[in-house]
Amino acid sequence: MAASRIISHPHRPFSPPPSQPHAHSSITLNFTLHPTKRCRFACVLRASLKENDLNDKADLFALPRPLTSTQLSDSVSDGPRLQVAYQGVPGAYSESAAQKAYPNCEAVPCPQFENAFQKVERWLVDRAVLPIENSLGGSIHRNYDLLLRHRLHIVGEVKYAVHHCLMANHGVKLEDLKRVLSHPQALAQCEHTLTKWGLVREAVDDTAGAAQYIAMHGVKDAGAVASSAAAKIYGLNILAQDIQDDCDNVTRFLMLAREPIIPGTDRPFKTSIVFSLEEGPGILFKALAVFALRQINLSKIESRPLRNMPLRMADDNSNGSPKYFDYLFYVDFEASMADPRAQNALRHLNEFATFLRVLGSYPMDTGTV
Repeated sequence: MAASRIISHPHRPFSPPPSQPHAHSSITLNFTLHPTKRCRFACVLRASLKENDLNDKADLFALPRPLTSTQLSDSVSDGPRLQVAYQGVPGAYSESAAQKAYPNCEAVPCPQFENAFQKVERWLVDRAVLPIENSLGGSIHRNYDLLLRHRLHIVGEVKYAVHHCLMANHGVKLEDLKRVLSHPQALAQCEHTLTKWGLVREAVDDTAGAAQYIAMHGVKDAGAVASSAAAKIYGLNILAQDIQDDCDNVTRFLMLAREPIIPGTDRPFKTSIVFSLEEGPGILFKALAVFALRQINLSKIESRPLRNMPLRMADDNSNGSPKYFDYLFYVDFEASMADPRAQNALRHLNEFATFLRVLGSYPMDTGTV
C-alpha cells in the first residue's frame, strides 16, 4: 500500500500550528511501506530512544517552536550573538571550529559530547559544532551513536586543520618532562614524536583540558599537547610546534541544529543518512548500488552495531547461539535532497531497507582548511 513517509526522526516532538505552516521542517518523500518487515527494528529503535524521550517529553512539548533557518542564519547582525555549543574547555580545537563555522558566535563549552546535544535540544543554545572524523585518527564513533539517539539535524560541516603544540609551565624545558597529557586522539597523532622524546602518555578528556590542568597545578614534570590558543589562554610556554606525525591533520566537524535547512542545488551539497538492512547475500552491495546507478558519489560509509540488539539469531534452529551482528550503516553522499537523483536513490533503498533516516542535507565545506 503506497503511503507518504517522512524521512526524519520518528519521535520529533515539534508540530507547527495550523496558522503557521512550516513547509520545510522535514524532508518528505513517497515510499512504499513494509510494516511487518520494519516492526522488529522499530521496537528496538524505540527502546534505544526511550530513556531520552520519556525523561524529556514533558519539557520539550512546553518549549516554543523552533526558529527557522532564516532566523538562525549564519551571520546575525541584529540581536544577541548565536550561541554554539562545543565539547571541551576554552582553547579546545572544537571551540576554534565553532568560531570558524559561525563567526562572531558565543562559543559555549560542554564537558561531554552528549551535553552539547542536550543543550541544543533544550533551547539553551542555538547550535552545536562537534567532531565526526579526523584524517589521522578516523571516526568519532560516540557522535555517530548520538546522532541517532537525539533529535538534531545536520545543517553544515566545517573542516579544521589541527596543529598540535607541546607546552609546559614557564621555566620548564623539554628535558625536564617525563610525561605528557592530552586527548587520546591527539596523543595518537603525535605518537612518533612523543616516543622519540621518551615521554609517557597520559590520556585526559580533551586537549585544552590538559593544558588547563598543567597550568592550574603548576606541574613541572609534565607537558600538554594542545593548540597554541590553549597555551595563550592558560599562560603556558610552547616548547615545540606542529608535532603531529602527519602535516595533513584535518578534523571534520558537523554543525547541528533543531531544524533542518532547506536543501538547494545552487552549490555542492552533501546528504547524510543512516539505514539498516536484513541479512542476506549481497544486500549491502545492493544498497550501495542505488547510488552508483544514479552517478552519486559516496564520500563516507560507517557501520555501527545496533544497540540493545547487537546479535541476531540466524534461524529458529540455532539452539540459542548468536550468529551475526545487526548493523546500522551511516552514509554520506554528494548530492542534495533537492536533486531528483537523490530522492529516487532513497526511494529505491527504502524498498529493501528495514530502517531509513535522513540526518541532514547541507552545503559541503569546499573551502581551504
